[in-house]
Amino acid sequence: MTRLSNIRAPLDFTIEWLRQEAARQLNQPADTLGDVRLLRKSLDARRRTNIHYVLTLGVGTPEEEAPRALPDWPFPHPPVIVGAGPAGLFAALTLARTGARPLLLERGGDVDTRKAAVDAFWAGGPLDPECNVQFGEGGAGTFSDGKLTSGISDPRVGQVLRELHRMGAPEEILYEAKPHIGTDLLTEVVRRLREEIITLGGRVEFRAKFVDYWRDNAGLTHAVYEQGGTTHTVPTNHILLATGHSARDVFEFLHEKGVALAGKPFSVGLRIEHAQAEINRALYGDLAGSPLLPPADYKLATRLPDGRGVYTFCMCPGGYVVAASSEMGGIVTNGMSLHARDAENANSAVLVGVSPADFGDHPLAGIGFQREIEQRAYGLSDSYHAPTCTVGTFLKGRATTGRPYELPPSYRPGTIHALPETYLPPFVTDALRDGLTALGRRLRGFDAPQAILTGPETRSSSPVRILRGEDGSSLNTPGLYPVGEGAGYAGGIISAAVDGVKVVERILNVEA
Repeated sequence: MTRLSNIRAPLDFTIEWLRQEAARQLNQPADTLGDVRLLRKSLDARRRTNIHYVLTLGVGTPEEEAPRALPDWPFPHPPVIVGAGPAGLFAALTLARTGARPLLLERGGDVDTRKAAVDAFWAGGPLDPECNVQFGEGGAGTFSDGKLTSGISDPRVGQVLRELHRMGAPEEILYEAKPHIGTDLLTEVVRRLREEIITLGGRVEFRAKFVDYWRDNAGLTHAVYEQGGTTHTVPTNHILLATGHSARDVFEFLHEKGVALAGKPFSVGLRIEHAQAEINRALYGDLAGSPLLPPADYKLATRLPDGRGVYTFCMCPGGYVVAASSEMGGIVTNGMSLHARDAENANSAVLVGVSPADFGDHPLAGIGFQREIEQRAYGLSDSYHAPTCTVGTFLKGRATTGRPYELPPSYRPGTIHALPETYLPPFVTDALRDGLTALGRRLRGFDAPQAILTGPETRSSSPVRILRGEDGSSLNTPGLYPVGEGAGYAGGIISAAVDGVKVVERILNVEA
């Protein structure tokens, strides 16, 4: 296949336009080219008077993308994977293809049961601390924008994307520079991944909570989990911990067992909402509203004079701010979009970087820091109604009540009016005030007075790293394999899935 890169294309390009452009660049008749396919598409909107696509095309017979061959599972007992997020699902799928017959344990429900529990909570019902936005089949990313971007350069990224497409994700994820699936489509993808694992001989158990492991002088011997009030003990020499960043009880239990852990930097802050139409105008100018353009997104960052960073994260065009609590008596927010990204509001986290210097050197100190913020927010109303205010009132430092917001907050089950300093530490709110103003200079209208701030956002990444060695196993507990974002080795759906695949390869001693 011949690759043609850096092709500038109009917003309304067609397949025939691609063929004619490829023929022009190769200087040969279009009817002799064979297959012409789109390999990559990115939108260049740096100049609002010249918005266009930049494409990479493939011409000719496509290369076969065969999955990497792995040896058969050589160990006597099936491996156990804890957590059915992207890291756990892809580790289980990879293991199932080796004949390992893996056991995948998920403390929450299957994706359909989970969606029902989340919808009920957002409608004002009780929180299920075992099945919510953080816990359940698909992991936290299922209730998000479903972004598939990744900062890592690894051939396994393409493997993961092709697998997601095979499971029902739209073909565009294979060539979009900023691919996303959306919560509505992710649920079906996750369901098909589970079915494939089972078809290949794996087991998937829901409402199955990992609570312990046994070991002897030779290493791990058993995994222990609870399900339906019964304790189950299964023989295994390999436990893959893909628990996600909110499994605080697992971190606490591992610390008690003496597993090597370390606190790590993460970020806290809140979510900001604008009208999507305003973001479109800021980034697209006169072309805002064109059906040829996707809902505009942004990624902003600044470094304050004291060296602390403030940045946007997980921007959700045409989306919603959602209740993402997983502990009773604590408020957590996140962002979510459906595939169409057609809701009226855009939202993004605005975060301040924090480190052990801010919250302490104990491996679990970051969890305590997060929990205190979440509980303070809950205590403002003794409910899961999130505290909100406008950017204007926050920057003035003065709360105002009695007036409806010009831009209605999208968060459910409801909101109360409160300034961020009522639940965030002073050094965070000081950084947010300076950061909002600085980011407003980078994107017109970002710090508009009518924009809505909803908080807190505390779960941007894991506050703990489960230390592991070159073989992928825990530094001091051989046979225990920390995997993915919760273990501190990934940051998003794709990198977590890739880490799940890589750890399996390390267990099988497959060279990189």
